[in-house]
This record gives sequence, structure tokens and C-alpha cells, in this order.
Amino acid sequence: MARDAFVVLFAMAAGFTVSGILANLYRLFAVKPASGFEKGTYFAVMVLAGPNVLIENAAAKLKAKSCSTWAFWLAAAIASYWSFAIGLLVLNIYVVLR
Repeated sequence: MARDAFVVLFAMAAGFTVSGILANLYRLFAVKPASGFEKGTYFAVMVLAGPNVLIENAAAKLKAKSCSTWAFWLAAAIASYWSFAIGLLVLNIYVVLR
């Protein structure tokens, strides 16, 4: 049971780490999407970078008092589950390549 909990937490942390790295790399190198290809690339990156962006936006809205605490924690729960799914993908890739 403890091993399963550890795997869940590790997958969530790995997913959020991948999300943060991709979100920040995208912000560094990308411009505002204008063409169809750029918009497609933006959406493809946001599939993996989404949890980081979601938490960042929710925290900014909570700090500005433009959303409720309940809405912030809902966004945090969604981002956690999303990070878990990304983390499982990362762990699966690791197992296949190992």
C-alpha cells in the first residue's frame, strides 16, 4: 500500500515537473501563435504544459481576489490529476526505454 502511494506521488511530481519545464521553455522560445501551425503547436504543448499553467493562473486569480478559494482548490485538484496522468506517461516511457 505504501509503495502504491509512493508511485502515485512520484508520478504526480514527475508530471508537474515535465509540465513546468515545457511551459517555461515554451514561454522562452515561442511567439504568440498566429498561423494554423503555430496554434497547433501551442495546443500540443499545452497538453503537457497545462497543469503548470493552470496552477499559475489560479494562484494569480486567488491572489488578486478574483476567484474563490473553492475554485482555486478545484483547479489544484484538476492540475494534480492531470500531472498524475503525465507522470504515468513519463514512467511508462522510462520502463519501455530501460
